[in-house]
Amino acid sequence: MKKLELTTKENVFLLVSSFYGKIRKDETLGPIFNGIITDWDHHLQHLTNFWSNQLFIERGTYKGNPIAVHNKVDNYTNNTINEMHFGIWLNYWLETLDELFEGDNVNIAKNRARNMGSNIHIHIFNARQNTSS
Repeated sequence: MKKLELTTKENVFLLVSSFYGKIRKDETLGPIFNGIITDWDHHLQHLTNFWSNQLFIERGTYKGNPIAVHNKVDNYTNNTINEMHFGIWLNYWLETLDELFEGDNVNIAKNRARNMGSNIHIHIFNARQNTSS
């Protein structure tokens, strides 16, 4: 299959839907995501808007608070989210990008995911500290 450029919202949707197809089947992440997300069509569109905003600066298309959402996910798992979960998530993201796409936006999407994963992990850890004090 010829790799695509990650330059359109349609291609971002392909990335997001392919990525979450893998996540949903994963033995570690699948139960978490499938247990929390009840409307996958909405979630895929929401994350397509998020990543389109990240890659193309489409202001106004994404409304949300990723930190608050991930803190809720951590609460859902009884505060068991750790670096392993973020590592699995990132590996699927990188794998999906490499399978389907080429070009500059691939590297941007990889770097943003690395930075977001680290940032969200730190916020989850800090939130745990703040609730236990």
